[in-house]
Amino acid sequence: MRRKTSLVLLALAVFFAALSPLLRWYAFPRLAKIPANQYQDMVLEAKNATLIDYGSMTAKKVPKVTIVQTLKGNVEASEKIEKTVGKDVVVWDGLSYVVGPDGKMVSKIPERYIFDAHSQEPVHATGEMVDDTPVKREGIEFKWPFLTEKRDYEYFDAQARTSAPIHYEGTRTFRGVDVYYFEQTIPWTKVPFPKTMPVQGITPESIAKTGTTRWYTTVRKFWVEPLTGAPVYGEELHKEELRGGTLLGGRDKVTVFAGDVKMREDYIEHTVDLVKSNRTLVLVMTSYLPWGFLTLGVLLLALSLWLEARSRRPAPEKVDTPEPVTA
Repeated sequence: MRRKTSLVLLALAVFFAALSPLLRWYAFPRLAKIPANQYQDMVLEAKNATLIDYGSMTAKKVPKVTIVQTLKGNVEASEKIEKTVGKDVVVWDGLSYVVGPDGKMVSKIPERYIFDAHSQEPVHATGEMVDDTPVKREGIEFKWPFLTEKRDYEYFDAQARTSAPIHYEGTRTFRGVDVYYFEQTIPWTKVPFPKTMPVQGITPESIAKTGTTRWYTTVRKFWVEPLTGAPVYGEELHKEELRGGTLLGGRDKVTVFAGDVKMREDYIEHTVDLVKSNRTLVLVMTSYLPWGFLTLGVLLLALSLWLEARSRRPAPEKVDTPEPVTA
């Protein structure tokens, strides 16, 4: 009976020992993915910023500029693309909407970002665009991969429509969460005008006729929780200028916008709480269960060997006791 029990325990030990690496290296990469219907929004603010007054074409200090950024999963589009590429795909329809201190629109730029639901690598398909202009992204945008590594990544810049390295600058702690800090600097670059302008009657085409061009630079900073690959905080030192042309009345350049763009406090708190809960789910798949199964397998193996050893121990010999002699 002991031997049968030891064999059962041995089989269970092998099962759990084999399940440990399978869960970590096979199941997790296939189960961990971004849901296709995810919706998220973010509000960022640049306080004491510089903003152009299009009426006088001069730059003025303003108390605050607000950027509302939304990302909405397009399930119908993702399912259509999945049929052609043969893998799980997420389609995010994004909008960056900038509002001045008077509540009026400064700019709005739509995006469609298509990427692999598991690896976050871009998927090139019809509809990939920035401001209704087709693009072909290289590298990541908005989110890092699950199990982010301590290395540089290619990060897509929607203003310049190109990708550039975003550098790993070390491990830090943000609001009680261990994060990787990344930073990217985009040097002064000529960029297109938004297709939707804040002044009625002015279009990118009409500005182009004046010879005036738009230039942009930024220092982009992200604090990324490495297990989920989700940024818990972001910040940009952002500057835009108009340069040359007859629109500026002989001036070399005019600042369009300059400010330190930061996440609003309530959105920081919400994001940190969300990332903490998602981090626990990733830990279950990558650490708690694999190590738990491996430990259980070792214990079952030890118990199996112990029972096997006991079953093979020779039974004690019986000693015949002589009958007592009676008179």
